[in-house]
Amino acid sequence: MPEIRTPDISKTALAWTSLGVSIAALGLKYAAWRVTGSIALYSDAVETIINVVAALTGLWALHIASLPADENHTYGHYKAEYLSAVAEGVLVLVTAFVIGREAWIDWQHPSLPDAPLLGIALNGSAGVLNLAWALVLLRAGRAKRSPTLIAAGQHVMSDVWTTVGLVGGFILIPLTGWPWIDPLLAGLIALNVLRVGWGMMRESIAGLMDEAPAAETLETIRQVIAASGHGAIEAHDLRARIVGAMAFVEFHLVVPGGMSVDAAHDICDRIEAALRARVGEALIHIHVEPERKAKHCGIAIPR
Repeated sequence: MPEIRTPDISKTALAWTSLGVSIAALGLKYAAWRVTGSIALYSDAVETIINVVAALTGLWALHIASLPADENHTYGHYKAEYLSAVAEGVLVLVTAFVIGREAWIDWQHPSLPDAPLLGIALNGSAGVLNLAWALVLLRAGRAKRSPTLIAAGQHVMSDVWTTVGLVGGFILIPLTGWPWIDPLLAGLIALNVLRVGWGMMRESIAGLMDEAPAAETLETIRQVIAASGHGAIEAHDLRARIVGAMAFVEFHLVVPGGMSVDAAHDICDRIEAALRARVGEALIHIHVEPERKAKHCGIAIPR
């Protein structure tokens, strides 16, 4: 796993900018719907309303997650970001059902939209704006290990793909004169929103349930312990979880029976420093054990 480098811009600044971008995109999509009367463009505008709501909940979550640990939350408030991402996922699922209902109603009584080319231009402009911002959010979210920013970036990117498909399909309406294309596009939007919402909830629930990190991350931790633990014999019973920007790592470290406490403490300090250099902010617990406790099945440390 490469070293994580955090961009200069803060999470809060990103969240506020995300709110502004969402409102701007909503304005363009609302205008596209008003000039065309298209149910597909209406559906796209409804989805963007959720982006605005998500940006507001994201600001709340980032504020809570940034609070220091206290007597009631001794491990910090990092999981607030997962709660925000779950809430956004629920909103996305509700939106999918609302859009699907409107698409079904319009399918039964289809009509050709007005000024389709102007609607395409307005909606396409919103798509370009969202694409640029989605890339910023995803890059910053991965760098800062922020579930809120990643969820927001994924949601905005899904909006971009929706716009691409929508514009491509919408061009066919004036060319063919087929009014049923409009509700069909709205139905496809609903299915895409449903897919994205479920993915967002799955990832966030995994974080709330303290699911183990990816195999690559665990292997990186093992390699760091082996490379920086010289003087010890082995490490075993490794457990790790990642909550937002904080990694929690714990394991047993076996040292020679005659080693002094000072020497064992120095080894632990060296391992902790190396782990934080690779995985970023981390809370690390190391249980030191004598050689007779070795299991010979964990992380072998070269002497």
